[in-house]
Amino acid sequence: MRLILFLSLLMSPTLTLAHGMSEADKQRILDAGALEYIDLGARHMLTGYDHLLFLLGVLFFLYNVRDIVKFITAFTLGHSITLVFATLLTIKANAYLIDAVIALTVCYKAFENLDGFKRFFQIKAPSLLWMVFGFGLIHGFGLSTRLQQLPLPDDGLVLNILAFNVGVELGQILALCVMLLVLAAWRKRESFGNFAKACNGLLMILGTLLFLHQLHGYQHSVYSDDFPLNQDDHAHTHEDMESAKKIQGYGQPLMPSMPQEPAPVNAAPVEPPVKAEHTHGKSHRHGDGEPHHH
Repeated sequence: MRLILFLSLLMSPTLTLAHGMSEADKQRILDAGALEYIDLGARHMLTGYDHLLFLLGVLFFLYNVRDIVKFITAFTLGHSITLVFATLLTIKANAYLIDAVIALTVCYKAFENLDGFKRFFQIKAPSLLWMVFGFGLIHGFGLSTRLQQLPLPDDGLVLNILAFNVGVELGQILALCVMLLVLAAWRKRESFGNFAKACNGLLMILGTLLFLHQLHGYQHSVYSDDFPLNQDDHAHTHEDMESAKKIQGYGQPLMPSMPQEPAPVNAAPVEPPVKAEHTHGKSHRHGDGEPHHH
């Protein structure tokens, strides 16, 4: 339980939203050139936890350079295609939903590393090369949805998109170098075989947490009035609710005052009722009526 709590804290809104485009990014990119787009693409990849976790899953059991180059090339082709063409054609989708699907690709690769297809379904896993290429298309679409959050100028649009993609590749190469160095050093230790299953199980947990967190973000983005994403908005909402309770008597709703209907224009004036002149056993009368007694 402590591990799950710790991982949940890691997947806090601040970390997840770091993968998006901040207001500072939007302001800086207004008059940016190719170098700024390259820098933005590299930083976006290095903070893209879902992309990095997927790449780690792909590399986990690849031992020779030829296989590494083959699978990384397939992934790069996939995400470059959708990044460029989805942005050029302005094909849009909810970024949280796309990132939720990307999180599922992390779970898939961890499941495949754990030999889940044979263990649970008694079937051979699909071609990994084609799956990596297909998942690359999804990852590229996720990158495109983030890039389209920026105020992209029409002038030099193609060059800027390509520059952003170059930055993504540079960030990816840097991340791959670190991963490969760590994996190469770890594989020489006896603990690698013992903890391989645990690491991929952890990879699946992280992918699941990312998936749930992106669905949570999707709820905020679609129902923003009911679930404001900004923490200050949350606080103001609760303050307004408390103020309303105090005005209405600490939670007791006030009875609305009934509007008084105006009297008809031509209506005869209503005379107040005349009190009966009781004389306690003697004759008396009501108004102009006949005298009588009880």
